Amino acid sequence: MAQTKQVLVAEDSSVIQNITKKVLQSQNYEIHAVKNGQQVLDFLATNHCDVLLLDINMPVMDGMECAKRVRQLPDAAKSGIPIVAITGNARNYTMDEFRAVGINEYLQKPINFDLLVETVARLAQ
Repeated sequence: MAQTKQVLVAEDSSVIQNITKKVLQSQNYEIHAVKNGQQVLDFLATNHCDVLLLDINMPVMDGMECAKRVRQLPDAAKSGIPIVAITGNARNYTMDEFRAVGINEYLQKPINFDLLVETVARLAQ
């Protein structure tokens, strides 16, 4: 039997975090959740995940800085984790700017949960 895929959700909104968790758990993913970019790095110091869902506008460390730091991790498996930016894109980042910090995909808020499930399934291979 295949091992359950691990998804780390970094989102400071409890509402969005909880809905995302429920949607992905219904698809048999194991979900871990944190509230900011520093907590992502703390989690990855001792844990693994298959996909990182990363809000861009978070306190402590935003998603852009967090993505850069994940890509700089010395563990190649962790530095290569697929990263999906999830944001209202209030700062109007372009996909080129997301790619420059190592973000693989971008999903606009409000989240289309069918697209979220499809994106996670594709990246968690």
